[in-house]
Amino acid sequence: MYQFVETIKMINGCACNIDYHNNRLNNTRHHFWQTEENIDLNKYITPQESNGIIKVRVVYGENGIEDISYSKYSMRNIKTLKIVTDKHIEYSFKSTDRSAINKLVEKKGLYDEIIISKNSLITDTSFTNIALFDGNTWYTPKHPLLKGTKRAYLINKNIIKEKDINEKDIFEYRAIRLFNAMIDFGDIEIPINKDTLSL
Repeated sequence: MYQFVETIKMINGCACNIDYHNNRLNNTRHHFWQTEENIDLNKYITPQESNGIIKVRVVYGENGIEDISYSKYSMRNIKTLKIVTDKHIEYSFKSTDRSAINKLVEKKGLYDEIIISKNSLITDTSFTNIALFDGNTWYTPKHPLLKGTKRAYLINKNIIKEKDINEKDIFEYRAIRLFNAMIDFGDIEIPINKDTLSL
């Protein structure tokens, strides 16, 4: 049985980027079950009073919304990255089954996080999309494992551009940013050098 998830950032009771989450949720349901029904997450999410950031986790499947949970969010401290390779990995849809990604995370060793390489092209970390800075432009991998909602927003706003990035060329870039629905673009920026990144 397929189960999928949307992770939504809530600030002051307001769900961020909700239209992008609605689009991905409904596109996923149309793809797997050819359903004509569109779900509006605004009708299911309850505003939470909090001084901080709330992580809203929505689990859904063929019959619609199955579970919604709310938790306080704290961002991970990531300073170092290790590139790991898996030429067969697939995560085109945001599934609750992350077993293949979790196996790759086990290879990170002393590094804080991994970057997954597929067919010599870099894709994502285990939980974020990425963008690399060449001194002029921020580029995001053209073929990520998962097309994130924040990634879609940043592309639409022309803040980042898509490009195939070969793992052997990564040291030609100056910095890397990690971002997702919970992490704003610029919250995590790591300089690219031999101390911070391992091939």
